[in-house]
Amino acid sequence: MGAVIPVGILGYEGQVIKEVRQDEATGKVTVICRRDRRHRPVDAKSGRPGLVNRWLRRTVRDIPLGGRPCEVEIEYGQVFLSPACVRVEALPFVAPGMRATRRFARLVSGLCRHMAIDAVARHTGLSWHSVKALDAAFLAETVVPPRPELLAGIRYLGVDEVARAKGHDYLTRVYDLTPGENCGTILWVKEGRDAATLREFLDALSQECADGIEAVAIDMGPAYIAAVQKSLPSAAIVFDRFHVMQMFSKVIRDCRRAEFKAAKTLGDLTGQQAIKGSLWLLLSNRSTLKQTDQERLDQLLAQNQPLAALYTLKEQLQGLWRQPVSATDMATRLDDWCGMAKAAKITGLAKFVKTLQSHRTGICAYADHPITTARLEAGNVAIGLLRRRARGFRDTAYLKLKIYQLNTPDQPSFLYANVPAPALPTPMRTV
Repeated sequence: MGAVIPVGILGYEGQVIKEVRQDEATGKVTVICRRDRRHRPVDAKSGRPGLVNRWLRRTVRDIPLGGRPCEVEIEYGQVFLSPACVRVEALPFVAPGMRATRRFARLVSGLCRHMAIDAVARHTGLSWHSVKALDAAFLAETVVPPRPELLAGIRYLGVDEVARAKGHDYLTRVYDLTPGENCGTILWVKEGRDAATLREFLDALSQECADGIEAVAIDMGPAYIAAVQKSLPSAAIVFDRFHVMQMFSKVIRDCRRAEFKAAKTLGDLTGQQAIKGSLWLLLSNRSTLKQTDQERLDQLLAQNQPLAALYTLKEQLQGLWRQPVSATDMATRLDDWCGMAKAAKITGLAKFVKTLQSHRTGICAYADHPITTARLEAGNVAIGLLRRRARGFRDTAYLKLKIYQLNTPDQPSFLYANVPAPALPTPMRTV
């Protein structure tokens, strides 16, 4: 004797299950439904009830049933609103514009958050294009980008750029760096990395929000500097430690390369052996190195005076950001460091010192506004994972949706949406 499946269990709102079939050859399960005629159809766009113009049928993909592929054959009405307006009724459990249920679209999108599209396609039996379309449609409906004109209570902003593909088509990203639960939220993503791109966001802010912004953390690119100075004249510009140390790392790389070539020219095998594979030692903090690595670093610095000088300068430069008393105090310490760097007379260091001196005010603004772009760099890592997983993005709009998705917490379950999350275990008491 067969069992009757209540429609509420499967979630087909407005439908009545008439039959469940299984294809013995493919194992596919088909749930055949009929429209519940007790309820008037409602227009999907306006929400107005109307008369039925005619009944239509459609087959949509659903999540697996009993470990087997499942599709649902539904009946729905064409709503007559006026002689010039006939539209399809609202189907709450069907993903808009897709031949799939909302929960199946959620399943596919949840998989796409952690897997490549081709892997999800193999996992679900769909085509690559169908998986991408389902993910994009679900994100477009559920991920709502913040609107600049509605933002409020922002004190600090962070601005950075990211490439859609390596060296191609840059995107400008704006983050909220105000301390609190929203710190690190992506506020805006836009194609381009010039001043006009950033000003489009800044000029869209309300006057009250713009006046409340105290500082903006950016890199030393002239385009972003010009945009902030034009649109937020009262906000301070902060160049954080990451970008400064990133530039100094290039000086270390260039010096190490030149020292290795010099040792090779002189036939100094000992010097070559000491320098080879030592870049990560020079860039790392001593406190994070193992004892054996510290000994190797000390041996290198004892043998090579230019690298030893650069390593000492690196440690002293990092100390600028350790609890500065004031912007004036930080500027004095920066000037002292620049004097020592000039005295070292190492190739490439003079240019770096000139860059620091020309951006002295923004670097020392950290003392009054201790914000960094660490959240932005963490976002760059997450976006890099997205790019590698997708092997590049051709669809910029889809990439922007995936970036905005980083604002939303990952759902622990996309199959059992109505099941409450398990309670946290009660900590054991010690006697």
